[in-house]
Amino acid sequence: MLRLILNRFGQTALVVMIVSVIVFGLIRMTPGDPVDIFLGEQSVTAEQREGYRRDLGLDRPLVVQYFDFAWNALSGDLGRSILQKTSVATLTWNAFLATFELTVAGLVVGVLIGVPTALVAAMNHGRLADRLSSSIALFGISVPTFWLGIMMILLLSLGLGLFPTGGRIDAGLAPTRITGLMTVDALITGNIPALLSALRYLALPAISIGVALSAAIMQVLRGSLIAVKEEEFIYALRSRGLGRGAIYRHMLRNAAPPTVIIMGVKLGGLLGGAIVTESVFSWPGLGLLVVEAIRARDYPLVQGAVLFMAVVFVLVSLLTDIIHLIMDPRIRQGGEAK
Repeated sequence: MLRLILNRFGQTALVVMIVSVIVFGLIRMTPGDPVDIFLGEQSVTAEQREGYRRDLGLDRPLVVQYFDFAWNALSGDLGRSILQKTSVATLTWNAFLATFELTVAGLVVGVLIGVPTALVAAMNHGRLADRLSSSIALFGISVPTFWLGIMMILLLSLGLGLFPTGGRIDAGLAPTRITGLMTVDALITGNIPALLSALRYLALPAISIGVALSAAIMQVLRGSLIAVKEEEFIYALRSRGLGRGAIYRHMLRNAAPPTVIIMGVKLGGLLGGAIVTESVFSWPGLGLLVVEAIRARDYPLVQGAVLFMAVVFVLVSLLTDIIHLIMDPRIRQGGEAK
């Protein structure tokens, strides 16, 4: 098992290196010069413009720029944002905390909807409940996230006025920063108005993410539960007189590994920035940060934020693989036999 985990670590390091090269190259291939965008129509001389470019290190060969970026990134220094004049690491971490809070909320929604629905569908395989659940899951997968978000804003925010259209918390209600997570900080400090405000802002984007996530969970878990339901040990548990709840727990435990893989992939992508959802709801997370940085051609911020997103994704994937190895001995034994 240790050899398998070390092998995954090696693959993770290789992926991060490849991503850093790709991101560094692609951002410089996009039209637009960050110096021109930053200076705009300011009346500066050509010498001043070149001096600013030199201060940013953009006058050096691309290879030198890349190795400087890679070497500094290894020590945690992702540079400084051209426009915001702030550490890229600080900006990225603050945005990641917002994305993390949204992702966890979306995961809770997805699990609360997906797991019970999958269980009902599997236990009623081929019946009306199964067909209805499968249709709902197909709808959840097929509906574009941005469309669902826009429809909820039109209906629940603009139409009924139940939720805000975007943002993270009402102005002036932000709790004392402790963890950087609005709901957690509000709970720790006992700031109930801030907690209620943060939950109202969190509700719609979390539902938007949770619907798509629940559909994926439901489809995979349903198939696994149907297969597990016919296993001999399930009949043995029933013959021993175990209650329905205990049998369901055994079924879920044995059907979980494929679902864990799907959830890991989905969560890795969400933690790396739910770009569409964050843009629709103006949620100040990684996705929105990267979109705004690309528009401004803020090279250091784009490089640092996208590299951070890639690291988060591969680390979540690595953790998912390790959990899968622990949960499914067959994979562990198969890898050790090679």
